[in-house]
Amino acid sequence: MKHWTLEQIPWNQFDPARVDPEFVKLVKAAAMVEFNGGDYATYLNRVFADDPEFQAVAAEWAQEEVQHGQALARWAKLADPSFDFATAFKRFTDGYSIDIDAEESVRGSRAGELVARCIVETGTSSYYAALREATDEPVLKEICRNIAADELRHYKLFYSNLRRYLDREGLNGWRRLKVTLQRLGESEDDELAYAYFAANHPDEKYDRSRFARAYARRAYAVYRRHHVERGIAMALKASGLAPTGRLNRWLTTLACWFMQVRLRRLEAINA
Repeated sequence: MKHWTLEQIPWNQFDPARVDPEFVKLVKAAAMVEFNGGDYATYLNRVFADDPEFQAVAAEWAQEEVQHGQALARWAKLADPSFDFATAFKRFTDGYSIDIDAEESVRGSRAGELVARCIVETGTSSYYAALREATDEPVLKEICRNIAADELRHYKLFYSNLRRYLDREGLNGWRRLKVTLQRLGESEDDELAYAYFAANHPDEKYDRSRFARAYARRAYAVYRRHHVERGIAMALKASGLAPTGRLNRWLTTLACWFMQVRLRRLEAINA
């Protein structure tokens, strides 16, 4: 199936009257992270140096991630003509980077790395699906539809390679779950906080806690229960657990409760 292109996005349907300024801030930050896919591909190529089959997957994945960043940046420029993506992205990469020289996965094994990649794609697929439903702006809606579908397909690519490496490395269920929990715990790490800062507050001093809260306050607000439920199912599957059933329902309820409490606290701090 041929991948979508920037030219296929209906840019002429952009409606400034339907732009939510809060979403513009989220999109600017997301553009930074997505466009940085090249560095992650370099890291993955080193970790999987003797696996040309996976390297081909990683190369295609990176190209699509970069395109996501380009689409989001172009929309952000329509919504805010003063937005200078090139300058903002340089600010982002000057202040945040990953170790592209690593020769082994930071997750302890290649199978662990693939579990972590599945969790990342779980988060992004759910996030863009939620943002698509939350926005009324037609062009952003279409961009998010395309990206959410890509991220779901990326999850499937990483999961199929995870199954290959589970046979080789025998990563047990507990270790898979440990990687999942670790990666979920990084959802408010420096990457998103710094991306939000670099994209939206160039004249201020970076404060990790402040900008992590600012990002989370806006991002959590777009989620609804079905987005969380779907994300939990994908995370459970990557962890080697049943994706549906009682555990999913319990974790979905817990996650929704946590997000609501967190959002109320963030709103109170902001007020």
